[in-house]
Amino acid sequence: MQTFKVEDAGGHKAFLDVARTLYKDDPNWVCNIDKDIEGVFDPEQNSYFEHGDAMRWILKDHNGKVIGRIAAFYDRKTRDENDQPTGGCGFFECIDNQDAANLLFNTAKSWLQEQELEAMDGPINFGETDKFWGLLVDGFTQPSYKISYNPPYYQALFENYGFRVYYKQEGFHLDIKAGVPERFKKIAERVLSNPAYSFEHFKFKKIDKYVSDFTSVFNQAWADFKKDFEPLQTAYVYKFLKDAKVVLEEEFIWLAYYEGEPIGIYLMYPDVNQIFKSFKGKLSLWNKLRLVYMVKTRKMTRARGVLMGLTPKYWGKGIEVGFIYHIENALKQKPWYTELEFSWVGDFNPRMRKIWLATGAKPAKHYITYRYMFDPNAVYKRYPIPE
Repeated sequence: MQTFKVEDAGGHKAFLDVARTLYKDDPNWVCNIDKDIEGVFDPEQNSYFEHGDAMRWILKDHNGKVIGRIAAFYDRKTRDENDQPTGGCGFFECIDNQDAANLLFNTAKSWLQEQELEAMDGPINFGETDKFWGLLVDGFTQPSYKISYNPPYYQALFENYGFRVYYKQEGFHLDIKAGVPERFKKIAERVLSNPAYSFEHFKFKKIDKYVSDFTSVFNQAWADFKKDFEPLQTAYVYKFLKDAKVVLEEEFIWLAYYEGEPIGIYLMYPDVNQIFKSFKGKLSLWNKLRLVYMVKTRKMTRARGVLMGLTPKYWGKGIEVGFIYHIENALKQKPWYTELEFSWVGDFNPRMRKIWLATGAKPAKHYITYRYMFDPNAVYKRYPIPE
């Protein structure tokens, strides 16, 4: 077996195709759109290259067959915020063979060591944490768009190599038809009756205002508890909204205000993976036309709540309940949506976990983000969990 850097068109294709080969008999798997994966490793599309770097490899067996892949990367803005400089690995795919996995992990490790790093987290993304993040260890059902999916045996491959749990994540599902508990509605009524608070859903015709407000709240909310937080850029939000315009529902994106100042955000969108499942990773002109048709004919029945955030001062004041109230009303106007999946919540964020449970949502998927120390004698510290 031997690893090869992804450096030419053939390597790029092999990197993408290895997943199609490994999952060809898995009925739950949805192939990520090729352009989404390639975009992560394109300096012109991924701003993380402005303060970091990435490398990819494929693994071939003695017959020249591609049997695995991995990427390694680091971010100079966050590499030194741990006791040891830390990078990451991700986009790992491999046959069920520990030797093959070890070779991939060793390749990523060696490259990161050349960059003077001393540990790696994985599997993670070279970019925002809302996509391609964590290893699925329970709940092997069809994944939502850009959400991690992998075979169950990957857990053993990671842990046998020496990866240790850095933090755990849960994904929650809500049966929309069941509705939210009555006490939620009473809290929402109290909040909504206060004239100082107001809620507005996103509108493309006022995109400048809402992108600015959204980014402001996000950066205040996440900096409050995430120690290696990197501020969100407005350009990223603009790109996301414009790229996703064909599938977005304006009533699925909400902002909360106190006396006109933005204090909260909620982002949800239809799960386009229900459509992409038949695309096999290709977003050709024909598939783009199919996408528009299937959106208009309401082929998506599941929505995904990506995030909810509040500026620190407004936690516990019922704003989150106000969001759920408005989302529930929006869904009543769109009865073809029957299921809501909330984005993963880390065990370092018990406040958000408590909120999702209170809505009646149930933990449906579990993920792990691991850390591997290059020096086995180095002191390992798990991601801090609030008391």
